[in-house]
Amino acid sequence: MGQLKLTVATETLRLAQPFRIAGHVFESSDVIVVTLDDGTHQGRGEGGGVFFLGDDVPHMLAAVEAARGAIEIGASREELRAIMPPGGARNAVDCALWELEANRAGLPVWQLAGQATPRALRTTFTLGADAPEVMARGATGYAGAKAIKIKLTGELDLDVARVRAIRAARPDVWLGVDGNQGFTIADLPALVEAMVAERVSLIEQPLARGCEADLDGFVSPIPIAGDESLLSLADLDGAVGRFQVVNIKLDKCGGLTEGLLMAAKARELGLEVMVGNMVGTSLAMAPGFVLGQLCDVVDLDGPTFLAQDRQPSVTYAQGDIWAGPEVWGSGVPVAA
Repeated sequence: MGQLKLTVATETLRLAQPFRIAGHVFESSDVIVVTLDDGTHQGRGEGGGVFFLGDDVPHMLAAVEAARGAIEIGASREELRAIMPPGGARNAVDCALWELEANRAGLPVWQLAGQATPRALRTTFTLGADAPEVMARGATGYAGAKAIKIKLTGELDLDVARVRAIRAARPDVWLGVDGNQGFTIADLPALVEAMVAERVSLIEQPLARGCEADLDGFVSPIPIAGDESLLSLADLDGAVGRFQVVNIKLDKCGGLTEGLLMAAKARELGLEVMVGNMVGTSLAMAPGFVLGQLCDVVDLDGPTFLAQDRQPSVTYAQGDIWAGPEVWGSGVPVAA
């Protein structure tokens, strides 16, 4: 690809309010932003890391520096998959390479990826765990949402009460729940039964990473998605017979290049595909939007939790997300 100048910056993204999942409360999120410059064109990428793996800013910075020499002499996106491990650092560099390549070619990223003209995508809007009545008010506040994802904590009775309250408040929407590893296999039959009663359409990562074999032989009328259990392409063969849906997050797998490979492999294995996100700005959502064109379930609401997003930004309307060409990967050179 030719000699490049790599710069990396760090940013702290403040959340508008604390956000709770099983075992963790977020008040801010630290990210890195990678810029690649060949003297004429630039490419940008944002990486948020993977908090449950300790993939934080110091770890991401170290990973970028370890690969700096190879990146600056022009490693390709495919070569990057061998040079850097999956994670937020590779995601930031990979996405920067995609945009740089698009700007050099004068073509949008979606076209480089061999896709049809993008369409707006129905996205879930996520409710952090709280008291049932608080979450019900939050669901009502998402007036334009057509799909809502509910964060659970592994407290079975309370979680069921949360879902019931939200379903009563929003009988019209698609509902999914995210266990974030909070349950055990012993909890699962009761959880599934309650979720069927509330017309829940997806149960995401109910069991802890490492307990995937507990799902062997478990039959659920609601599809179960793997998130923390399915980090990268290498994990997908092990998903068969345990999960029905693969949640691909670019920070987990290490970029759009691997994400597209995962989506194709998941289809080959007979699995459905979901795109998710860590907390991030519109610069992080836009590559996910490209992947989302191939997905059955889209969860790209990260910027809605921020006190302030990056500009230009993705837009949300009537329950859909749209990442316009001005956000990222347009094929039009980025101003220095």
